Amino acid sequence: MTRLRQMMLEELQRRNYSDTTIRQYLRHVEQYARFFGKSPDKLGLEHLRTYQAHLLKTRKLSPGSVENHVAALRFLYVRTLKRYEFRDYIPYPRVPKKLPGILSREEVTRLINASETLFNRTLLMVLYGTGMRRAEAARLKLADIDSQRMILRVVNGKGGKDRDLPLSPALLETLRAHWRCFKPDIYLFPSRSSGAVEKPITDKAVWQISTRVARRAGIRKRVTPHTLRHSWATHLLEDGTDLRAIQLLLGHADLETTARYLHLSAKHLEQVANPIESLPIANVDQSLRSRRRAHQP
Repeated sequence: MTRLRQMMLEELQRRNYSDTTIRQYLRHVEQYARFFGKSPDKLGLEHLRTYQAHLLKTRKLSPGSVENHVAALRFLYVRTLKRYEFRDYIPYPRVPKKLPGILSREEVTRLINASETLFNRTLLMVLYGTGMRRAEAARLKLADIDSQRMILRVVNGKGGKDRDLPLSPALLETLRAHWRCFKPDIYLFPSRSSGAVEKPITDKAVWQISTRVARRAGIRKRVTPHTLRHSWATHLLEDGTDLRAIQLLLGHADLETTARYLHLSAKHLEQVANPIESLPIANVDQSLRSRRRAHQP
């Protein structure tokens, strides 16, 4: 490990960044250095501008992905190297505010039923039945399951926050079957390559399972662990759960983030009174008759 990489790692750990974020930031900086064939502390503003253009125009990454790269480079130069003048020269790209894709309840059912193993079925049910992020589901421990209180606890979630989630009887039944089959010691979803010390599966493995089972289920939509999180939140809203409760369950820092599910809820959209319905406009048949008369000789 180079001295610069060690410095950045220590700065990330000192600020209690998650393991996932640390891994991503270090990888992004490594890619940046490899692109120019030089250590990042030997590169300047022109290199940053060239690299951002490369990510967007040549690699054609989405603005959201480029935003992650920029965050890593800003941390490197501003936090690690203390080059504060770089802050204003590493702009975040404008990210279009798109609504997330969701699955219908029928599609969620097809997805879970298409699971080829109990392990995958349990994982997908945890994702949809709790709205956990993929890293949170991957790190879920047996000790986090409280069957007496019917609670699942997310420990050290995004932002280092803990939160409690309701445990449904259907999910508990599957969790018990999963434990009887695999007998995990610490983590609910242990990695097969754990060795002597049990380790959880990676969040990448959670993503791969979700996409693979979706293809098996014949679902043409893009399905990721976050798709199940969005679907759970939207279905909760449609069933009458208020936004504030959903905000707490998802672990959102502000209500504005949660409010976007109003745009996804079919039930709420159906309740909107469209003013076009109140207009005394002629019906379609009358319009067609008028057109025919206008074309008669």
